[in-house]
Amino acid sequence: MRIDELKKLLERYNYEYYVLNNPSVPDSEYDRLVKELKSLEPYQSPDLNPVSSVLSNVGAKPQSKFKHIAHKIPMLSLDNAFAPSDIENFVRKIQDRLELQQDLSFIAEPKLDGLAVSLVYEQGVLSYAATRGDGSTGEDITLNCKTIQDIPLSLNTAQPPAWVEVRGEVYLLKSKFEALNRQAAVDGTKSFANPRNAAAGSLRQLDPKITLKRGLSFYAYNIPETKLTTHKDCLAQLQAWGFMVSDEIQEVKGLEGCKAYYEYLGAKRNALPYEIDGIVYKINEISLQKQLGFISRSPRWAIAYKFAAQEEMTELLAVEFQVGRTGILTPVARLKPVFVGGVTVSNATLHNMDEIARKDIRVGDTVIVRRAGDVIPEVVSVILEKRPLHTKAISAPTNCPACNSVALQVEGESAIRCVAEISCPAQIKEAIAHFASRRAMDIDGLGNKLVDQLVAAGLISNVSQLYTLSFEQLSALERMGDKSATNLLAAIEQSKHTTFERFLFALGIREVGATTARSLSLEFQDLSELMDASEERLIAIKDIGPVVAHNIYVFFQQPHNIEVVGQLVKAGISWKKPVSDISQLPLAGQTFVLTGALTKFSRDEARDQLQNLGATVTNSVSKKTNYVVAGSDAGSKLDKALELKVPVLSEDEFLDLIQRTNK
Repeated sequence: MRIDELKKLLERYNYEYYVLNNPSVPDSEYDRLVKELKSLEPYQSPDLNPVSSVLSNVGAKPQSKFKHIAHKIPMLSLDNAFAPSDIENFVRKIQDRLELQQDLSFIAEPKLDGLAVSLVYEQGVLSYAATRGDGSTGEDITLNCKTIQDIPLSLNTAQPPAWVEVRGEVYLLKSKFEALNRQAAVDGTKSFANPRNAAAGSLRQLDPKITLKRGLSFYAYNIPETKLTTHKDCLAQLQAWGFMVSDEIQEVKGLEGCKAYYEYLGAKRNALPYEIDGIVYKINEISLQKQLGFISRSPRWAIAYKFAAQEEMTELLAVEFQVGRTGILTPVARLKPVFVGGVTVSNATLHNMDEIARKDIRVGDTVIVRRAGDVIPEVVSVILEKRPLHTKAISAPTNCPACNSVALQVEGESAIRCVAEISCPAQIKEAIAHFASRRAMDIDGLGNKLVDQLVAAGLISNVSQLYTLSFEQLSALERMGDKSATNLLAAIEQSKHTTFERFLFALGIREVGATTARSLSLEFQDLSELMDASEERLIAIKDIGPVVAHNIYVFFQQPHNIEVVGQLVKAGISWKKPVSDISQLPLAGQTFVLTGALTKFSRDEARDQLQNLGATVTNSVSKKTNYVVAGSDAGSKLDKALELKVPVLSEDEFLDLIQRTNK
């Protein structure tokens, strides 16, 4: 019978959520089952256990590993609203019961996604703390609560009450949650599904030292037994005693005020430093709260208005790999469309193969998908109990789906990369921008927006095609006049006369920076020798380790890359043969430091000039420095040079030195 099935499911999900801190289904699924069970209650047979018996459960029975504490005042749950009509009914019923026509005053506050806690103070000193438990009895978590900085060990007052209970929410900031899961990934331990489970798991530890390390936070929200007249006064009293109270709490008037606050907080939800899953509305006047009273599991004077679910269940239909601008292959889940976070989601990121393995995700699984605001939807976990018999394991691709080049996972990294940096269509924009940059081929006027235009127009699909562009093609582009087209073509033509190291750097080989490119240019006599080099030969070069050597070797093994490099050389790119013996260069053994702004050339150009003449360029001044080149607005490096009596060259003197040395 469906009623019995629902009751068993809800009892189990309660246990997973409140006791194990490891729910197997999202809150939205639990809420749907509760709603279904409520709808069936009028139709059940009189001889069956009442549906209300499971619906009246507030939490779950306390675990035996903790000492039990009976609540003097039961810690009830709140009834839920999911639509504007639910809030309208809530307000209308209150007004009908109180026989009032005027707008009521409500306190609206964020519904924190954490763990409800009861704190009892005797003579102003924290006596004990307890979880909600089953509403009547909770778990003794006193020692753990004393590790939370937001919970005062004594009330900030000279005249404390003899006995008072304070209730609030223990939660984990989003930043702390992310750090906790990052550390779990490093340690190889199980990560938490969400901040609420992390907070609950951290608070319900037998060792308070573990709780202390987690960095939990606490917001107070109620004094259940008080002589104060309004809930607003209770919040002010809590602050005066030294408790943190949410800055987002507001007093609102009537139904329209409740709706306006819902829109206000909903817009801020994703920017908040903590997770919330809705809004709690409470009647402000405590006398009216008492008049309204309670039903079996919740007060009549308060309600929780849930936001659109940020987590939902759906089926994983397939997995595809997308190639990013930098060559990283990202697995993307193709999902049975599901409404989550306010939109219909049919795709979600799976991050990388390590995450897929850790979560044991397979094609055909029922998965939990999360979407928060503008954040890309992600697959959070698998509902293993719904796994069908025949699921398909997800395998890492061995070839790039965009260009069919080799795709490799570098040892020690989770990312899989396409090795065809300059010839992969998915990476072309990034490759061209790097190729044209100042430290590379230095093509003046070729910025990111123009690169986007060239690719979108189908004029270039790899860097070699820059050298086939015509005046007619360029001048026809939007916002590209005749003069701009002429200037760009001149810059492209000028870039053909370069250096070997600049050319190697421009190719964008992974982890080959300007320094490594220079080392390669000094080691190899020509390009073909480098392209034929083995990994062993590359590793033998100073400052080139196994990973970089492997990247260089694999790059020159790809047919696409070999073809593009050949086209670049054929286009007329050339360089003077570098001197292999640096000691033969005129400035060999001399160290220069550049400081201040230069006007006749850039700092990078000055560095290149010096290195081409055999000099070493460093960033710090010492007694071993031969010259400091000081441009305008030179700072501490100039001061250091004067202090150490290191020769200082003005820009004109430096230019004269370069010209004389080049003769």
